[in-house]
Amino acid sequence: MSTTVKFATLALLTLTGAAQAQVIKIDGSSTVYPITEGVAEDFQKAKKNAIKVTVGISGTGGGFKKFCRGESDFQNASRPILEKEMADCKAAGVEYIELPVAFDALTVVMNPKNSFLKSITVDELKKMWEPAAQGKIMRWNQVNPAWPDAPIKLFGAGSDSGTFDYFTEAINGKSKASRGDFTASEDDNVLVQGVAQDVNAIGYFGYAYYAENQSRLKAVPVVEKAGKPAVSPSEATVLDGSYQPLSRPIFVYVNVKSLAKPEVREFAEYYMKTAAKIAKEVKYVPLPARAYTLGLEHIAKGKKGTVFGGKNEVGVRIDELLAREAKL
Repeated sequence: MSTTVKFATLALLTLTGAAQAQVIKIDGSSTVYPITEGVAEDFQKAKKNAIKVTVGISGTGGGFKKFCRGESDFQNASRPILEKEMADCKAAGVEYIELPVAFDALTVVMNPKNSFLKSITVDELKKMWEPAAQGKIMRWNQVNPAWPDAPIKLFGAGSDSGTFDYFTEAINGKSKASRGDFTASEDDNVLVQGVAQDVNAIGYFGYAYYAENQSRLKAVPVVEKAGKPAVSPSEATVLDGSYQPLSRPIFVYVNVKSLAKPEVREFAEYYMKTAAKIAKEVKYVPLPARAYTLGLEHIAKGKKGTVFGGKNEVGVRIDELLAREAKL
């Protein structure tokens, strides 16, 4: 092989390697997935597929395990990073920027053929889902005597899901405190299918998956406290703060070290510039424009850390979230 051919081959291999190296890795929450996947698709089109963006669904907890090992550039999260995950990231030298991307109305869903369930209280949900219910609360009339003597079929988020963490905190009063005898999955499409196929089913997941399947599911209005009205999940009830306690902010986290790569920084900025549009398209509630401007400022200034102190908080409103982010 001539020297010229050798150099040409080496140059080709180098170029090929560079092209292959431009991969952005994202994992985590299935709730945040529709937004991130939409942003990723638009970004790849804009870059004419010169940059590849992979988006996995390991659940928020499963994704943070990878993120805190430095295996992903971005982490989709349907709750804030927790103390244990913060410690894992710190031990591995992984620093991060927290970027709120939208608000979600975690939705309780039933089979559309269910004719008796007009609304459900937080207390009834707790009676149905708390750890003490395992093997005991098995029929609808055990939760409310006005309901029929029929089996309850429960479908909910898997234990690696941030939705599981948030729901158990909001309903049962403690994160991860739940009965275990239900059909669980980190993939919300599995839960959609389960509820859609069983007249006695009830489940919960992010609003986008309900919105995409309204012909197959019904949302159950939720009563926060006795004397309060039943409230259905919607953009309006999230914005006015009346859909409680199941409204929540959702996030992406970006690895600070990854931001040194031009393609990752460009994607992070692109995400903040397009998140509102994509969130609306996939039926989440976009944040006010100021939130995305703050996100861009945090990226530009390298504002590391979280405004939640390692805890999963219930009932945070949009204005409260913005006030915290502005002080970071």
